[in-house]
Formats: sequence, C-alpha cells, structure tokens
Amino acid sequence: MAIIRQIAQLGRPVLRKVAAQVENHAAPEIRSLVEDMLLTVVDANGVGLAAPQVHESVQLFIIAPRPNPRYPNASEMDPIIMMNPKLLWGSEEMEKGWEGCLSIPGIRGFVPRHKSIRVAFLGADGTTREAELEGFVARIFQHEYDHLQGVVFLDRTDPRELVMEKEYLHLMMNAA
Repeated sequence: MAIIRQIAQLGRPVLRKVAAQVENHAAPEIRSLVEDMLLTVVDANGVGLAAPQVHESVQLFIIAPRPNPRYPNASEMDPIIMMNPKLLWGSEEMEKGWEGCLSIPGIRGFVPRHKSIRVAFLGADGTTREAELEGFVARIFQHEYDHLQGVVFLDRTDPRELVMEKEYLHLMMNAA
C-alpha cells in the first residue's frame, strides 16, 4: 500500500548528491517508491517529484502537471515515470519562468530553462523511450533532472529574482 513520503528540505545532504542509476526497474523497492511518489506529489500539490526529494538517491522522477493551489494554471496530463533520464538536446532559445520546489517551501525564483528539449528515459515498464518536450513540461523535466544531479533551482537563478511565495501569488493575481 502506497504511503505519503516526507519531503527532504533544503540542507539535507541527499538533495546535493548525484543520484545512482536505477538498476532494476521491476525491483519491489522501486515499484513501491514509484507508488509512494505518485501519492506524495498529489498530496504536496506538486507538478513533479524526484526520488532524492523523498530521501532516495536514485535516478527516478515523476512529471505530473495538473492545476492545483501551487500551480493553478498548469495543464493536466497523466503522470510520466522517468528512470535514468538523459537530456539529449536543449534548444538555444531559453525562457525564464517562475519555479518553486517542494524541498524549498515558501520561495519562488525566475529561472532560465531551455524552451524545448529532447530526452530519453526508461519508462515504468523498463522500455527506453525518447520524447520532445516544450514549455511547462520541459521546465518540469529540467527542474527534476537537476535534482538527480544534486542541483536545486536556487543554483540557476539570480538571487535578485527570488520572491517569497506570498509575494509570488500577489504578482500572479495582479498579472491576470
């Protein structure tokens, strides 16, 4: 039975380690981790979640955008489980966008990311897949991929472009 996992907060060493490859996608502990992460990302109002964020240093993350209180304008799609992901290509065109992180609550940053990317990964069934991602989904991939490299969004933004969550919500309400 899936459980809601505790989310590692900034300062936990697991968030700064390079994660190990998933050796066996069908291992019971990996299957259990995936189920727990699917439940945890919904419970935390996230749009993505990386295994290091739930204290597991393995190359696994979930992309799961849907409208929620943290991302009210997010598109909705079925969750994608990605194991041992690779960023194969990133567009020269970069785009800045607001990001938050479940491991860094209360802060948002204006982060530059590739506007479109090409990626490869193992799906939940162990098959290798490739995909081209754009916009918000590409941003989520890059954010979660960074977690597997021990990088957080604060490392990629100008400190002058950080705001508290409350101010971010105020900015978004006034922009609408």
